[in-house]
Amino acid sequence: MTRGVLACTLCVVIQGALPGAGVRAQQEPSQPQAVSAAELRAAIDSLGKLDFDTRTNASRTIRRSLAAQAVPALIQTVSDHPDGYVRYRALVLLTGFNDPRTRDVIREALASPNDRLRTVAYSFLEHNPDRSLVPDLLAAVDKELGEFVRPSLVRALAAQAANPGADGARARQLLVREAGRGQDFFRTAVIEALGDFKAQYAFDALTAIARLDGPLQNDTAIALGKIGDKRAMSVLADLQRTAPKETQPYVAAAICLLDVNCETHENFLVETLKFADNTPGYQPYLRAAAAGLADVAIAGHTEAVDALFTAGIPSRDPTRAPVSLALATIALRRTPLMMTILEKHPNRDGAIALMAEGFDILEEDYEKERFFAFVRHAYWDSPEGSPVRALMRTLIGKLDF
Repeated sequence: MTRGVLACTLCVVIQGALPGAGVRAQQEPSQPQAVSAAELRAAIDSLGKLDFDTRTNASRTIRRSLAAQAVPALIQTVSDHPDGYVRYRALVLLTGFNDPRTRDVIREALASPNDRLRTVAYSFLEHNPDRSLVPDLLAAVDKELGEFVRPSLVRALAAQAANPGADGARARQLLVREAGRGQDFFRTAVIEALGDFKAQYAFDALTAIARLDGPLQNDTAIALGKIGDKRAMSVLADLQRTAPKETQPYVAAAICLLDVNCETHENFLVETLKFADNTPGYQPYLRAAAAGLADVAIAGHTEAVDALFTAGIPSRDPTRAPVSLALATIALRRTPLMMTILEKHPNRDGAIALMAEGFDILEEDYEKERFFAFVRHAYWDSPEGSPVRALMRTLIGKLDF
């Protein structure tokens, strides 16, 4: 993951729902479905096909299968399927079933030579901490160099750093060390994790980094805001006076997160987004304002979500991509909040379509699977004809899962 908004490598967004999504939404089964063993095996084998629709339909079949059928088949696939990508997709899908046997599979995946499997394992442990595995996470830090693996490892470790005892103390010491060394990409992941897990123990280290000129100022300002220590106002006030203009939206968001004149700073973010939308050549401001509003929204400020939808629904690129990405990030990080807003939104179809474009950009497969599982179970658990079921049916169709 990168600062505030989750990792993105795709720069062209497919606007609107995929063909046929509305039809699939209407046909969504009301409960998990029994499938034949042959059909389930064929779906699993199709997870690695080059054709997008084939892969999507295969994942859909597996997600809607009875857990008693799907879980053993997925466990077996992760263990011994000859295609490494199929093993990866099987592990992602397995995590969506919330089966206790998944923990054993995750333990084995930590030692896999497959980078994707290790990434999923670390991501799972961020959300499902296991104190017995902290020594393994600590040992992995010095040898795990995968550019897209290491951030997940760091977050899994940050989730355990508040633990009492020697392992917790070692985790805290190690994370502070890693925030101050290595490539900026890796340091960014550490700094963001320290903020997300409100690492008060890293306050002094982060304030020192924030005072240094460079791209890490953005990430560090937000992290200090998330930690919530009002002493950070000193360094943030300095940044308001001295940091580049492109950094100011991050500083404003950080001050809002400290609950200092939040309305004023939130308005600054909204006005910056509007200005950058209407003024060519200000893409850095677009990204910064959208990301800042996402961080504020994730902290529980619903008005920040409303502002993003207001700006994004009628927009085109270059505004549309960073706004849709911000909204998708909020959906993954604060799913219940986003569901509440979408249920009441006056232009629900436009809002969901915009958010769906952000999902197309994101590469965080495990995080998306958690969201898909939430929506799928909310759909199954809500009565027919209820507003919740209607919303979840629309989401399933628009996001094509």
